[in-house]
Amino acid sequence: MATSSENTIAKATQEVTNDEKETNGTEEVAVEPKTGVSFPVKLDDGKQLNCVGLRKKSMFGLGIKVYSYGMYADNEKLKDLLKSKIKKAPEKPTKELYQMVIDSDVEIMVRLVIVYSSLTISMVRKNFGEGLGASTKKLNGGKKNDELANKVMGQASDDIKLTPGSLIEISRLPGFVLETKVMGEVISKVESELLCRAYINMYIGDDPLDKDAKDKFGISLISLF
Repeated sequence: MATSSENTIAKATQEVTNDEKETNGTEEVAVEPKTGVSFPVKLDDGKQLNCVGLRKKSMFGLGIKVYSYGMYADNEKLKDLLKSKIKKAPEKPTKELYQMVIDSDVEIMVRLVIVYSSLTISMVRKNFGEGLGASTKKLNGGKKNDELANKVMGQASDDIKLTPGSLIEISRLPGFVLETKVMGEVISKVESELLCRAYINMYIGDDPLDKDAKDKFGISLISLF
């Protein structure tokens, strides 16, 4: 007979599993509800979608929708990681659970789909520099390392034209390598454990870009048990 704890986990997992999913032709997708942007539930390389979210930025006194994002992971490796340290699924996502993912080098890719029509590469560069800089400082004992943070988008040419629907994919690869692609072209590949941890921390750390997305990522982790 299932315990109330198991029932709670099962219910929460089902909510995430069914959340905003639909079929686009033969491909199952999840839709970010505030923008209508869709993300495939599974990629060709096997990585699975664990949450979708929205990055908003205050500009000119308005809350501008900058990009939607989907977080993909090698869920088999994530499962192995979690089960090696936690024997029983917690009732709800815990700080320890998120921290294990942040500190690991399990492959995670965040796909950003541009929504804001006036976005430029220089704006993306500045935005990432600020966000990653703050996250790096937090994980580095209060010490700034802007040079490291700026390596992610620093080589992106201003000639790249971004339009709604343009893709930026940033992947944490095994061995703590952060790889950035803009519209399919690799523009940086930086080996740094601190940078990799700081990037994932932006999405599932204590001050996430989208708390609802972080919560859904956490529930997807519980479902791996």
